[in-house]
Amino acid sequence: MLNRRILRVKAFQNLYAYEQCKGSNFNLAKDFIRESFLPDLNSMEVQDKAALGREADLAIGLFEKNLESKGHLQAAETSPKVKKVVLEAIQQFHKSNKKDQDFLLKNMVASAERIPQLYLLAIELLQAFSKHVEKESEKKSRFNSPKPAVFANELNLAKNQILVNLRESDQYRAAVAKNNANLNDLELEIREWFRDYIKPSPEYQAYISIAEPTLEQDFAAVDELLKKIIFKNEVILNYFSEKDLNWTENKSIVRSLASKVLKNAANPEDNLEGEMPEIAMNWEEDKEFFQNIFNFTIESDLETKTMIAQKTKNWDIDRLAFTDKIIISMAVTEMQRFPSIPVKVSINEYIDISKTYSTPKSKQFVNGLLDVMSKELTDQGKIRKSGRGLLDNK
Repeated sequence: MLNRRILRVKAFQNLYAYEQCKGSNFNLAKDFIRESFLPDLNSMEVQDKAALGREADLAIGLFEKNLESKGHLQAAETSPKVKKVVLEAIQQFHKSNKKDQDFLLKNMVASAERIPQLYLLAIELLQAFSKHVEKESEKKSRFNSPKPAVFANELNLAKNQILVNLRESDQYRAAVAKNNANLNDLELEIREWFRDYIKPSPEYQAYISIAEPTLEQDFAAVDELLKKIIFKNEVILNYFSEKDLNWTENKSIVRSLASKVLKNAANPEDNLEGEMPEIAMNWEEDKEFFQNIFNFTIESDLETKTMIAQKTKNWDIDRLAFTDKIIISMAVTEMQRFPSIPVKVSINEYIDISKTYSTPKSKQFVNGLLDVMSKELTDQGKIRKSGRGLLDNK
């Protein structure tokens, strides 16, 4: 399931992508300024390349100074053309950033909400292999009558009670339909994947050596095929990666949820309602947190970077690890904008993220800086906790 830690990581990854987009948009805006002051080859007037170059440099300087405020631009003693070009570049920069922010926000939420479709597709692959076995057995029976004993157990997968239970489940069929989890376009691939990867596998061969599999053996067989072939084979995994841009991050969650579906089908007495596993205990609440930590961190960008710069006076902020700046910005934003989350919880979560996604020295740096900043912000009244947020904020 998607927990808050996983959502923080996903938001961090998308904020990293957003910062990369901002860098590209910054360079594109400067390119626009330079192009605006290139000599006009169609003009009959003499073009002063040196003067145009100086205007371009002046415009780029004003552009960099006025990204957050247009005060310098309004007061600048320069030509109307320079001011006009700078204003257009600033507008272009912010418009592009907003477009990228909206796209990344939409994509990261859609990626999370696509997880049910992905785990159901994994189960449907098992169902497709099961149906393929049944069809192949029917073909053989037409040419082999009576049927040779060597084929006695080949229908184990077709008769697998776990897959049968799911096929007969109204909840499962409804979930497949709701999430559009169909493999209609994979008929050829199903045959090839079964022939090349399933049939020769030790797991499958061991399974069809059993004369009358028990429910437990049926579960063990499909669970092994799921984990050791479907989620290990690069050819099959490419199918999922084409479905989901965030497949690398989502793979382990999808595998876990698919395995849970099989386990529930093997223990129907523990899941009387036949419910499919959810991506989160309370997805609407978690989705709001997910969207807000992304948006609030971007909104607080200038303020947070100013704070970081003040606390790292012996460091040039541009020399800090790019990932550290994002992690610290997220943590400070969370401490200030989410009153129900204890300060220490936020600090510990982002320290853990820094261990995996930043430099070897990031843990100590992030820990020390967040500890100092949290105390100062609390003293200034900028961190105010309530409810559960007070539990670890004494």
